[in-house]
Amino acid sequence: MVYQQTLNYTTKGRSTTNITAEIQQLVQQSGIKIGTCHIFVQHTSASLMLCENADPDVRVDLETYMQHIVPDGDPMFLHQDEGPDDMSAHIRTVLTNPDLTVPVSNGRCDLGIWQGIYLTR
Repeated sequence: MVYQQTLNYTTKGRSTTNITAEIQQLVQQSGIKIGTCHIFVQHTSASLMLCENADPDVRVDLETYMQHIVPDGDPMFLHQDEGPDDMSAHIRTVLTNPDLTVPVSNGRCDLGIWQGIYLTR
């Protein structure tokens, strides 16, 4: 059985948006009890990550780290067509990936108790 749906999100600059509930709902609606859920972002400057969902400081620390290794507006980047965060967002996507695959068991994404699925920008 194959099931495919499209979700649309609008973000405002740097963010991590927890999309776990929406993904779980789609998996439940699919009727699939065991298998895999593949999630893909069709954007070159947004990505997905599987991350801790209990302490928001984890995501703050990740953003701090990303700003350290890939700072917005760094003059070494030539590509800044859409602003100073343009190229750094592309690099972040390469580092964090535009897709995730998670197991499905009992009609749900089989995530650990502290795991959530996040759309990052």
